[in-house]
Amino acid sequence: MISAKDLKNPHVVRRDLLASLVVFLVALPLCVGVAVASGVPAELGLVTGIVGGLVVGLLPGSKLQVSGPAAGLTVLVFEAVKEFGLSTLGPIVLAAGLLQVVLGVARFGRWFRAISVSVVQGMLAGIGLIIVLGQVYAMADLEQPGSGLAKLAGLPGLAVDIVTNQEALTAFGLGAGTIAVLLLWPKLPARARIVPAPLAAVALATAVASLAGLRPAVADVNGLLNAIDLPGGAEFSRLADVAVIGTVLAFALIASAESLFSAAAIDRMHDGPRTDYDKELVAQGVGNTICGALGALPMTAVIVRSAANVQAGATTALSRVAHGLWLLLFAALLPAAVGIIPLAALAGVLVHAGCKLVPAKEFGPLWREHRGEAILLAITAIAIVVTNLFEGVVLGLLLAVVKSAWETSHVQLTTHELTGGRVVVTLTGNATFLRLPRILEQLEKLPQDQPIELDLTGLRHLDHACRIALENWARRHNNAEIEPVTIRQ
Repeated sequence: MISAKDLKNPHVVRRDLLASLVVFLVALPLCVGVAVASGVPAELGLVTGIVGGLVVGLLPGSKLQVSGPAAGLTVLVFEAVKEFGLSTLGPIVLAAGLLQVVLGVARFGRWFRAISVSVVQGMLAGIGLIIVLGQVYAMADLEQPGSGLAKLAGLPGLAVDIVTNQEALTAFGLGAGTIAVLLLWPKLPARARIVPAPLAAVALATAVASLAGLRPAVADVNGLLNAIDLPGGAEFSRLADVAVIGTVLAFALIASAESLFSAAAIDRMHDGPRTDYDKELVAQGVGNTICGALGALPMTAVIVRSAANVQAGATTALSRVAHGLWLLLFAALLPAAVGIIPLAALAGVLVHAGCKLVPAKEFGPLWREHRGEAILLAITAIAIVVTNLFEGVVLGLLLAVVKSAWETSHVQLTTHELTGGRVVVTLTGNATFLRLPRILEQLEKLPQDQPIELDLTGLRHLDHACRIALENWARRHNNAEIEPVTIRQ
């Protein structure tokens, strides 16, 4: 929240207002691009950005991270709009926001930090791959196939269309030029980099298209008020649909995880107060509830805007609130400016953003040091591409739990023979059902003609399945001539 003390300090106010302009210039093309890629009117992306600034910016949680429509939810929103229709998007987002508020009030925010980092990276990588695969079609002003596999299979045909179709080639050139500017911009002198790279890239592509007399596809602009479609009772009745409920859960969980992981990353970038995860989760929920009531896109905390905010020198929440005000003024006073931006340029911005979600540089060291985590990351990403976002994340979480259980259930079995022929078998560690096949395999190799003592006193944990299996083995192992196996616990 913004304190009166901060507002009385002209140095803080000036610095944060300047930072807000930087964040606004970064957020503007991303709000529009995410909306178009999600299959909704461009203005709805601006609405979400405005709510993220003016509402979430005033709520407690994280002072410096900035919320708005995120590329990470593009795939899920696109699928939801395609399956349930744009009119149902509002109730889905509203219900997801209310669920986030409940989770935050119940103090579940801190538990999102327990989600495996590899699953989150795999989720972001899968989302990034889907965005890239889909937006390369948009760069050529061509319709993208529905599924991830279909997008992959259609790439050769896309290449042929670009080479043989002059309009597709022109649009793809604008998109490729946008990506080139985004890649080269950080290498320019500091004075040139005062303008954020996404804005510069989109502005240059728009200028080239206009000066060259090109006619690429552009966003359809109807004005802010015309784009807002408040959901009614018929739309809210769809929330009883099982498929819609699954989408609500996916929105809430993925948006919450992305926001809180973003908060953790931003906390590492500054020395100010740390994020209160529960309050931040409530703030995100309130923002999504309002976005849903307006029929707009869902929001998350966005690492690109948040990092720009910190790097621009912001120290209070004033910067993120003011960035929402600039978005509102732009949407109200200059809506037609959105209608001249080539869709291919916006697609290029999202292709660049999608590539940054794929942790290509981190994968090699992760494979060398923690191969299991690297495999978990890869499986999650591939599952998202092959199936869908929700199923891929659920699979990743299940595999993470299984992997953790497997690694923590280490058990060691040792045997030694005492004078008189008695064999002592000692189990140490954690004996769970996951290790049961190996334990029984070793026990069944023991001689059946010698007295055996099974020592379980060194076990830190013995689950029910293991206990029953060991008792059954003890009863039937030795033949009738030898004394039964004894168990010491």
